[in-house]
This record gives sequence, structure tokens and C-alpha cells, in this order.
Amino acid sequence: RWLFDRMVCTLYAFCGVLFGLSSLASLTVLSTVCCLKVCYPAYGKCWDAHAAVLLLCVWVYALTFATAPLAEWGSYGPEPYGTACCIAWEASSREATLYILALFIFCYLLPCLLILASYSLILWTVWVSRRAVQQH
Repeated sequence: RWLFDRMVCTLYAFCGVLFGLSSLASLTVLSTVCCLKVCYPAYGKCWDAHAAVLLLCVWVYALTFATAPLAEWGSYGPEPYGTACCIAWEASSREATLYILALFIFCYLLPCLLILASYSLILWTVWVSRRAVQQH
């Protein structure tokens, strides 16, 4: 069972969500920037100067979704086994359902699709370049 009080549970869950989302958002930004640098070299050069802005955007994005349960949009609570805390997935209120749906779309589905599209475009560009070199 969870050994600490509700406040520590909320802090534990908040940190888990914040760092998990920032990690996935960082990977998404990294794959997108790599795609721009490989597939569109003219646009890829301008991203070097914007690294700090992109990093700030990653953390604002993660903070937005991590603080939502603190603002009563969704909630944090003990996991079903009770040994750790996370998002209360079994919450049945309309707000909690909308929060979980928003998490699924904007924090899982969209980043995964962007990563998949970025690396697919990189592979396509490398394959087309390789064929062009082989023909010469």
C-alpha cells in the first residue's frame, strides 16, 4: 500500500507525469528537428538558434498537462495495487474522462505519429538519395 499521505502521493504522481511527458515531448522535438535537418537542409539550419525556445516549449507543454489535475481537471491518486501514485485512470467524472482523452491524443498519439512520420521521411530521403547516387 502507499505509505505516505495524499500530498506526497500527488507530488509523486505530478513528478512522474511531468518528467514522462517532457521526455516524450523532447523525443518528438528531436525527431522533428532531425527530419528537417536531413530532409530540408535549408530549413534545418535555422533550428540551431531556436534550441532554447524549443526546450522551453517542451517544458511548458509538459507542465500544462501535469498541472491540469492540480487544477481539478483530472486527478492524481494511488495506482490500483496501491504501491505508487499516478493519474487516476478509473475516475468517472466528465472532466477526468476529457483529461484522459486529451492526454491520449496530445501526449501519446500526436507525438508518436510525429515521431513515426519524421523517421519515415528520413528513411525515404536516404533511400531516394542512395538511388540517385547509385544511378550516377
